[in-house]
Amino acid sequence: MRERIERLLARLEEEKLDAFLVAQPENRYYLSGFTGSAGALVVGKCGLYFLADFRYADQAASQCPGFTVVRYKDSLAGTLAENLPSWGVSRLGCEGDYLSYRQVKLLEEKLEGVELVPLSGVVEELRQVKDGEELEAISQAAALAERAFWHVLGILRPGVTEWEVAVELEAFLRRHGAEKIGFDTIVASGPRGALPHGAATHRVICRGEMVTMDFGCRYRGYHCDLTRTVAVGPPDPRQEEIYRLVLEAQRAAIAAVRAGVKACEVDRAAREVIEAAGYGENFGHSTGHGVGLAVHEEPSVSAKNEKPLLPGMVITVEPGVYLPGWGGVRIEDMVLVEEGGCRLLTGIPKDPMIIV
Repeated sequence: MRERIERLLARLEEEKLDAFLVAQPENRYYLSGFTGSAGALVVGKCGLYFLADFRYADQAASQCPGFTVVRYKDSLAGTLAENLPSWGVSRLGCEGDYLSYRQVKLLEEKLEGVELVPLSGVVEELRQVKDGEELEAISQAAALAERAFWHVLGILRPGVTEWEVAVELEAFLRRHGAEKIGFDTIVASGPRGALPHGAATHRVICRGEMVTMDFGCRYRGYHCDLTRTVAVGPPDPRQEEIYRLVLEAQRAAIAAVRAGVKACEVDRAAREVIEAAGYGENFGHSTGHGVGLAVHEEPSVSAKNEKPLLPGMVITVEPGVYLPGWGGVRIEDMVLVEEGGCRLLTGIPKDPMIIV
């Protein structure tokens, strides 16, 4: 944690801030290790403080070594107003993309004599590059998701509903150590495969259809994200064609991933393959995103992101083709960005297409 704090302090020095207020749950956990649902950090030259109410003061004292716990009764804003002057804070940064307008206005009213400076993405930027402990947790989450996938193939057959498949996936993940499900499980069969976020329904899966399963979990605070499209029974020629196209696009994007390459170039590598086959209009989302304490975090692997990838980033590579009335295919893996390329963190085979 100390190395993370030091990097934040260096950023505060650049912004000429005395301290930074952290309330966003993932950011709070990243800097302190606190797993509760409420509380705020003040990090600065003045020291490290954890502001907590009655419910979480003891938990913060136990989980957050190095932080002085300040217990308050009435309000966070009032407690800040009481303590910031004695801590020597006259210019306080805050999470401008997390706090509501009402919260910012309240802080501005209460903190007389303290300049409040809302900033965007300060801690989130630090979170993009993962350390060894974070990578281990993400790898364990991915391994658990892979086990869940192989398990659910045992029940995936004609006559089973999407809902039953999703429940089996989620139950396996929870039974085997997941803290929670990463997001609403996507099980989209047949024509519903054309819905990129087709959450599971009670639709009955039929022979001759493809099924896209997009799922993940949280393990030791960190997430995984995995998608496979499988065939229920032998695929027809068009199903094979679209699947092969998406697989080729994903391989092109993965081959493009390495430290120093712009995120938009990875997106372009996948998009060029799909566009060349005449399906560019059917690939409407970005090629990927960062994964960590949140299942969707920076960096965005999109046409708009011209920032270079850095060693230690974990991103998804997930091109797809979606044809209304017919169905769709998406294949998603997580990769670790390295100096000379990338390393797959998910290892479920995808060539040839899995047939159940």
